[in-house]
Amino acid sequence: MIAFSEILDTIAHAPIQKRAMTNHGVLNEAYAYAKPSSFSRGMRIDLNGLTILLISGTASIDVNGVSVHIGDFDAQLKRTFDNITGLLESEGCTWHDIVRTSCYLRDIDRDYGAFNKGRTEFFKAQGLDPLPASTGIEAHLCRPELLIEIEAIAMFRTEKVSSN
Repeated sequence: MIAFSEILDTIAHAPIQKRAMTNHGVLNEAYAYAKPSSFSRGMRIDLNGLTILLISGTASIDVNGVSVHIGDFDAQLKRTFDNITGLLESEGCTWHDIVRTSCYLRDIDRDYGAFNKGRTEFFKAQGLDPLPASTGIEAHLCRPELLIEIEAIAMFRTEKVSSN
């Protein structure tokens, strides 16, 4: 069995590879908006067999970069989960690899009950145990018609950690 300190030492000295994530089947690139934005849909970091996905704030946006389900919180939440699912699938992982979410709601007093119900149902349908760490935050979102935006962090192994 490899000692934890050996794993940390291996990771600490491993080369870091990073690249932008995308899945044009669910989302366009942020820089392709009519008003271009300067961020990636997510960043994939590969570190000696450990992959970390940092998924940017994702909302109810279609493949053309258009906000969808205006005024319908439940539908926006579902589309947001679908968009994140598509990004995860494009990198060969699932919601089981999510370790943290940050959830931004335009009106937390009005929408938290619907958010928590929808999130609980979605996570249950995914069979998540344990559940990801999560924070709920009220925020002004990048578009006034958006009611929910979620960031996520996923971690998974792509190969065994070497023990040299």
